[in-house]
Amino acid sequence: MSDSTETTLLKLSQQLLDSIDQQDWEAYTRLCDPNLTAFEPEALGHLVEGMAFHEFYFQMHPTGRPKQSTIVSPHVRIMGNCAVVTYIRVSQKIDADGGAHSSASEETRVWQKQTGDWQHVHFHRSIPS
Repeated sequence: MSDSTETTLLKLSQQLLDSIDQQDWEAYTRLCDPNLTAFEPEALGHLVEGMAFHEFYFQMHPTGRPKQSTIVSPHVRIMGNCAVVTYIRVSQKIDADGGAHSSASEETRVWQKQTGDWQHVHFHRSIPS
């Protein structure tokens, strides 16, 4: 695979993070396989399958305060019709008092080429200790 495929996967990963930050469920579901699996802090160590668990967080009322995520130190590994994208996600947000806060998480995203398009099929997110 070419550098352009790696660039595409990084752009898709950023679009995915943007959809989360903007609580854009429609964009998120376009990028994700309906059978998405995940390990993330909110699941308390359990494997989550499907989209219902994630939809709950999108249905929460947005705060109206800006939030953005930046991909830092990315690495892409392509294996046939699958790819693993790993990076540190630096999230910035403004709290209710107008103060800026940053946090980081370690993320691994698995993408699979399905009928010509890359779909997000699994992720693991953890908070660095």
